[in-house]
Amino acid sequence: MSFEFKITRRVEFFETDMAGIVHFSNFFRMMESAEHAFFRSLGFSIHEREGDATLGWPRVSVACDYRAPLRFEDEIEIHLLVAEVRSRSIRYQFVFRKGPEGTEVAHGTIAAVCATVDKTTGKLIPIPIPDRIRSKISEAPPEFLRSTSPLSAS
Repeated sequence: MSFEFKITRRVEFFETDMAGIVHFSNFFRMMESAEHAFFRSLGFSIHEREGDATLGWPRVSVACDYRAPLRFEDEIEIHLLVAEVRSRSIRYQFVFRKGPEGTEVAHGTIAAVCATVDKTTGKLIPIPIPDRIRSKISEAPPEFLRSTSPLSAS
């Protein structure tokens, strides 16, 4: 069972603002991209069919706390940790580290609910996480996790 995933990438020019710093909104995109890569590493997709229903993971909470700027072509490591697995949801923590020195530049969280779309009403309906997915994901040990407050000091 897996509780962590790491991915390394370079900051792209389009992710930066007029000051040459990564725009805050792109950290949310990077967290989501790391989550998708985590699911692929387990043999799943974040958006797939479960029988005749579509399975997805809408977000119910996101947060990010910034410590230092990232700039074009900075190499960053995004470290995903599974903070909590409930019957219908998963909460992740992310730590962004820059360069070979591993300086922390940001950390964030995403809470996502396993859901399907009701074909009659078009509304999202939370469903239990399928066993085939749940059996491959575990919670990180407490010593791996940081305080859940996005404003906590490191």
